[in-house]
Amino acid sequence: MPHSHLREVTDALLQRATRVRLACFDVDGTLTDGGLFLDAEGREGKTFHVQDGLGLVLLRRSGIEVLLVTARSGQVVEHRARELGIGVHQGVKDKLALVTALCAERGLALDQVMFMGDDLADLTTLRQVGLAVVPGNVHAWVAPAAHWRTRAGGGHGAAREACDLLLAAQGLAGKLRQEGAA
Repeated sequence: MPHSHLREVTDALLQRATRVRLACFDVDGTLTDGGLFLDAEGREGKTFHVQDGLGLVLLRRSGIEVLLVTARSGQVVEHRARELGIGVHQGVKDKLALVTALCAERGLALDQVMFMGDDLADLTTLRQVGLAVVPGNVHAWVAPAAHWRTRAGGGHGAAREACDLLLAAQGLAGKLRQEGAA
């Protein structure tokens, strides 16, 4: 089973995942563990999980658009997005307004969007999209908005679990597993 390593995958969840054409990910606390490294000059550093990165690339290669959507701004996130070949929107104060506008530009409905986030800045968006995913270490106030919660915490493979879910639901995981990812 291409998603046997994922927990609590119901038919309803798979149905939601089959419709996704746009996958949006918060950064801090979702693609990272939420920690911020600041040097003496205020330059920021973040740690990303390599398996999350590959999952984002696999989605992109499979025809699912991938975007990072974050309230913070910084060169580290810009660099990571460029490295993975995905889009990024930084300094976003209203994530739902952005995602809604992106859907309108692309002719998509909100039920064709997966959004993964972990805290209050993500809550209104999680409540409106077709597939709301949260990492295992999501804040307690946000968890009830999710359709699915990953086993892994943010920055520790949570995004890869979400990517694997989408790929499995859309019948793409088996081929990727056979071919590997070069």
